[in-house]
Amino acid sequence: MKTLGLFRHAKSDWHDQRARDFDRPLNKRGRKGAAVMGAHIRDHGLTWNRIIASPAVRVTETIDIAAQAAGISPAVRWDRRIYLASSATLLDLLREQEGDPDSILMVGHNPGLEDLIFDLVPDDGTCPLRDIVEEKFPTATYAVLELDIDSWDDLNDGCGKLVHLTRPRDLDPKLGPGTDA
Repeated sequence: MKTLGLFRHAKSDWHDQRARDFDRPLNKRGRKGAAVMGAHIRDHGLTWNRIIASPAVRVTETIDIAAQAAGISPAVRWDRRIYLASSATLLDLLREQEGDPDSILMVGHNPGLEDLIFDLVPDDGTCPLRDIVEEKFPTATYAVLELDIDSWDDLNDGCGKLVHLTRPRDLDPKLGPGTDA
């Protein structure tokens, strides 16, 4: 059994239309969301053997703010391949993790993270959390999957069970859609 955490970057700022997508920072709501989710991830109680993340500015800021709120200093492995990656790329990246850690937290972007859930968790009507993801996997959402595998090399479609899903608005309604937080 392996555990995979997925944490989507918090809400980013679109005010500077000239900025490269990679360089977009978090906006005010995103900074609040990252802090709320950092405390939640800490309180959820899982320890991550490895954290891998996109080096995009909005991801690095999400991790920095979440870690500060959680009172931790995580060691992060930055991997440019996570930036706007497809589910297939994310699966390949997970399969190649050396040392075979028991748990990995991946911090990145949509649609890749959302599609990864769809690939790993069967659409058989038994997972109400998957149904929520089908509606939307919003910014700063945190998901945990239990994977029925012994090694990351064994990762394949349908091997997962989505056991935890929390969106910022679940913890603070002011962080929901249509709010300025």
